[in-house]
Amino acid sequence: METKMNNMINELGQTVKIKTNALNLYYGAFHALGDITMSIYDRTITAIIGPSGCGKSSLIRTFNRMNDLVPIARVEGDILLDNFSVYDKSTDVVAVRQKIGMVFQKPNVFPMSIYDNIAIGPKKLGVRGKQILHNIVEKSLKQVGLWEEVKDIYLKKQATELSPGQQQLLCIARTIAIEPEVILFDEPCSRLDPESTLRIEELALELVKNYTIIIVTHNMEQAVRISDMAAFLLIGQGEAAHDTAGRLIEYGPTLDMFSTPKDQRTEDYITGRFG
Repeated sequence: METKMNNMINELGQTVKIKTNALNLYYGAFHALGDITMSIYDRTITAIIGPSGCGKSSLIRTFNRMNDLVPIARVEGDILLDNFSVYDKSTDVVAVRQKIGMVFQKPNVFPMSIYDNIAIGPKKLGVRGKQILHNIVEKSLKQVGLWEEVKDIYLKKQATELSPGQQQLLCIARTIAIEPEVILFDEPCSRLDPESTLRIEELALELVKNYTIIIVTHNMEQAVRISDMAAFLLIGQGEAAHDTAGRLIEYGPTLDMFSTPKDQRTEDYITGRFG
């Protein structure tokens, strides 16, 4: 995927990293996302919030075309990454997924050493030098704050032997090892203890200096603690009575949304009246 000067800038001078235009997602006949139009800004943390089943995870999976792996999935509309169409027929999907990395809800470490978990991505991209790979692994582990804990065992210890919190940090290290520009977090702390959750949040606040971060979360306090922008999705708000699509109800600066929401439905959700 070519690089190009990004000329999409909002009124505050923020560069738009990802823009969706009338995005619709279908799984067969099921309408999962309806007419999502939004701009996600470079080097910010954007929280995607909303009740279960409203399409939060489906939305972020459209950004790096992970929904392509679902045979019945179909996308209408478009997504621009640095002004390039993610869904254009000429777009290299592998290049998109290199630019937009993803960390899942459940730590999905591979049954191999800590070192090999991180080196596998750069190797697939053609990196072969032993010292270069070592430097990438060490740098990635240092970036997520895991190096001091594993530096004496990372060549031999199986990643599956790490604690859940350490495994999730390792997954983040594996993601940044291929030098993405955007990192998608799909409820990365939902299975972690409070201490590990705090560690991930602190890491996100550090990583956003160099990456654009989009995080799906059910944790309203977490959204307030770490995100710059928040998007609230809700199911079935279209004109048709049988509407099943997740739709964007409100999107804006997180503190504004949580202090003075513009839509009553947003206020009802964040105050716990439903969801």
